[in-house]
Amino acid sequence: MNATVLLVDDDAAVREALGQTLELADHAVITAGSFVEAKDRITEGFEGVILSDVRMPGRDGFHLLAYAQQQDRDLPVILLTGEGDIPMAVRAMGAGAFGFLEKPCSVAELTAIVARALAARRLVMEHRALRAVRETGDPASRMIFGASKAAEEMRGRVRVAARAGADVLISGGPGSGMPKVAEVIHLSGARAKAPFEKRAASGLSREGLARVWEASRDGTLFLDEIGAASGDVQLALLDLMEQGGPVLIGGSTEDLAGRVAEGGFSADLFYRLEVCRVRIPTVDERPEDIPVLFSHYVAQAAEQAGVPAPVVSPDHMAGLMAQRWPGNARSLMSAAMRFVLGMPEDLAKTQDLGLAEQMAQVEKMLLAAALGRHNGKAVDAAKALKLPRKTFYDKLAKYGLKPEAFKRG
Repeated sequence: MNATVLLVDDDAAVREALGQTLELADHAVITAGSFVEAKDRITEGFEGVILSDVRMPGRDGFHLLAYAQQQDRDLPVILLTGEGDIPMAVRAMGAGAFGFLEKPCSVAELTAIVARALAARRLVMEHRALRAVRETGDPASRMIFGASKAAEEMRGRVRVAARAGADVLISGGPGSGMPKVAEVIHLSGARAKAPFEKRAASGLSREGLARVWEASRDGTLFLDEIGAASGDVQLALLDLMEQGGPVLIGGSTEDLAGRVAEGGFSADLFYRLEVCRVRIPTVDERPEDIPVLFSHYVAQAAEQAGVPAPVVSPDHMAGLMAQRWPGNARSLMSAAMRFVLGMPEDLAKTQDLGLAEQMAQVEKMLLAAALGRHNGKAVDAAKALKLPRKTFYDKLAKYGLKPEAFKRG
């Protein structure tokens, strides 16, 4: 069974017919002949949806709707109205009903609206469960999102790495969020209150490495794309590791084992890091996590833009889950920012963008959001983004953004 539908109708024949239709659509059905009979089922923890007739003796469908909203405003209620009761249906929608159906309704209409309501309810319940975990759980639970088996296994590996206190190698695809996972490992370990430093390995000099090593001595040092470190820096790292200091976490989107075989990366450094390894699964490997990830990024983007978070419809979410995400979390963040700013999401056009293009889109969205928050005042927006004025204007020119377009009068 997919999910539960509480079916409320005083007409036994209608209850039976609708119940059979829903069961054939693979839904569990609980039937009730009145509001009084259904009342005890209508709770904040009810994971299903309600399908109720409007015209019933005693307490009618509007009373049931009001009661359901008192218990849980996010509990979907679909009302059934008689033929010609369109004004009543309009009243129902205004009162907060998820939708309405005019009797007699087709099987397609019934199953479609119930499916949408159940999808919306599932999202609400998942968000509540994750919020509860984030509020009470450890850093891995609070900061690494997803309810899939792959996500849970990753959290488990992060906890093991943190407890071990050993050097770590994080692998993952472009845009997968390796710096964040490194920070979670740091916060979950014994050195959580000590410094956490992160640097790009590319372009890092021996002197620069020595400075950041000292700055993070009692804590954790994360080197992003460690495979890009020069041979000299790799040797320096090995020397520093022998002397002791911070926990080293290396991040890599490439196959370091292959680089070792080709002689392009230090075997000694690789094998020291590989003892404790954390792999971040791609978004494409766990599409069931997309609703949770996207909703989190929408809330985050709305806070950055200073606007209310828009509601993500089940249809839009289904479209997101159906496409590929080669840019992983970074591309989902970009899509969330576009969604928050009201820019149409053309999934067909964005699914094949590379990481650089997706990051450029995110940068453009952040610039636009800053201008919007500051009513088109470029100087204030630049300060908020901590960008030099010239750099800010250069970026505006690059993306064709005009400050005056963001003035609200």
